[in-house]
Amino acid sequence: NMATKNIIVERNVPATMRDGTILYADIYRPEKEGTYPILLTRIPYGKHDPFYSHRYLDTHRFVDHGYIVIIQDVRGRFASEGTFSMFTNEAKDGYDTIEWAAHLPYSNGNVGMFGLSYYGYTQLLAATEKAPHLKAIFPAQTLNDSRSGATYQNGAFLVGLFQSLILGTFVPDLLKRTYKDDLATYYRMMQKWAQEVDQIEKWYETKPIKDWSILKEFGLEGDFLDMITHELDDEAFWETYSLLEKYPNIQVPAYHLAGWYDCFLYSTIENFKNMRAKTDYMQKLVIGPWAHGNFGHVIGDRSFGMSASEHFIDLKEDLTALHIRWFDHWLKNEDKGFAEEAAVKIFTMGVNQWQEADEWPLPNTAYTPFYLHSNGKANTRFGDGQLTMEKPENDQKHVDQFVYDPTNPVPTTGGGTLYEGVAVEGPYDQRTVEEREDVLVYTSDVLDAPLEVTGPVSVKLWAKTDAKDTDFTAKLVDVAPDGTAYNLTDGIIRARYRHGNEKAGDVDGEIIPYEINLWATSNVFKRGHRIRVEISSSNFPRFDVNPNTGETVIHSDDMQTATQTIYHNETYPSHIMLPVIPNVK
Repeated sequence: NMATKNIIVERNVPATMRDGTILYADIYRPEKEGTYPILLTRIPYGKHDPFYSHRYLDTHRFVDHGYIVIIQDVRGRFASEGTFSMFTNEAKDGYDTIEWAAHLPYSNGNVGMFGLSYYGYTQLLAATEKAPHLKAIFPAQTLNDSRSGATYQNGAFLVGLFQSLILGTFVPDLLKRTYKDDLATYYRMMQKWAQEVDQIEKWYETKPIKDWSILKEFGLEGDFLDMITHELDDEAFWETYSLLEKYPNIQVPAYHLAGWYDCFLYSTIENFKNMRAKTDYMQKLVIGPWAHGNFGHVIGDRSFGMSASEHFIDLKEDLTALHIRWFDHWLKNEDKGFAEEAAVKIFTMGVNQWQEADEWPLPNTAYTPFYLHSNGKANTRFGDGQLTMEKPENDQKHVDQFVYDPTNPVPTTGGGTLYEGVAVEGPYDQRTVEEREDVLVYTSDVLDAPLEVTGPVSVKLWAKTDAKDTDFTAKLVDVAPDGTAYNLTDGIIRARYRHGNEKAGDVDGEIIPYEINLWATSNVFKRGHRIRVEISSSNFPRFDVNPNTGETVIHSDDMQTATQTIYHNETYPSHIMLPVIPNVK
């Protein structure tokens, strides 16, 4: 039933927005006469660049299957007119583009949207405007609020992601636009740009971040710096970058695509849960062991087997086929069996198998605390601390201390990261960082039966610091019989923001309970393996370092050490809450 032998490509097709700004798109369509449904994506990374436009999907197969594919440069990027401002115009421009596309002569009026990351978010923002011709979306690995994993996470600033995105991704086109009439200067600036990206680690460490000098040189101060100088509780400012209040407006079926090692895992799951609760249309969620924009079966240091690959998901269909099936269902009114399929499909690591469920978290989840214990020494060292299901007793020895020095932070070692660097995302052996004096390590006994942990993970930590403000981090690790220790998921909390986006007071000298959100995972700790939790105060350059002064490195370069005390006794039973799935064979 191939719809076409040849594909017609129309380049730089103009669409006029309500304020007169013209945005340009490339259109791929079947040569056969007739009208077809449209699959649209709106991206800031260049519609001409196959790495973005065709990155994880074979969009030509969409056309073969009887779709018109439209890839549009968002306002102020590449071919499109106007000034780029992160997310600011995407809701209205999205609405206008959908309605423009629906009325093209070869369109049948049904529009779907696809795309990941920023161009996952352009779908959701467009949907908040209730464009009448938008019939379904497929948002992959995307955000819901810039303060929950995009620019900030629980008060900590994602310095690596932020600087990589701006310097590595947004600068080149900006230079091209700025120096379009002066090629000699353009090439000189591009060489300068390349040198800066090559030494981006230096920029991660530069303080204060608000004086990031390269931005001025490249003419980039504007709204990029706005995002890091606004207080987190400035709701009017952050509303532009947030869906949290807008979910009821998004009335479309959506297939949410997530990865256990993706920087937007939490927000993608939240999008699914909230839209399922607040919209009237079908919502689906699939989570593989993937990293950001990487849907292969080898992630980080691990291979998860062929059934984890985008080319053969669950040994059934590839990612493009799944998209085609979804859009056939909603845009061509062909029943593709989605009503019978489970709402949630997730990959469970360890056993490397897919499982399905009708809700998230899984209905039979038994939330089980695993408590931190030390071995009675004043300072827990590598392999010393224990993790057990027994609550600790009251004993003076039940405390561990370490010194956190922001000038020597714990280096980010894998995880749900997105920043410029070598092999920075996914699962990696954690033993090198675990040998540091400022990383507390708590390990369970060897398991005599497999234990499945699937669902949201959090750590409740009772801690004291001698600083006005500081950070605490937690990481969940699967330790194999040979000692290899792979990270599953992790999190951070900034003391100042322990109650959310409203600033709390100084914390020095108080014993305070911190809730550290480790987002989620799905893993079977096999027989012979051990469960491990790491506690520390930094994870750099994924997060900015806390200078322990009550200020942040965004505004200040003054730093001091902090002495951190972790409690785990009857009164302060610090623990990790694991979503245990009972009766695993």
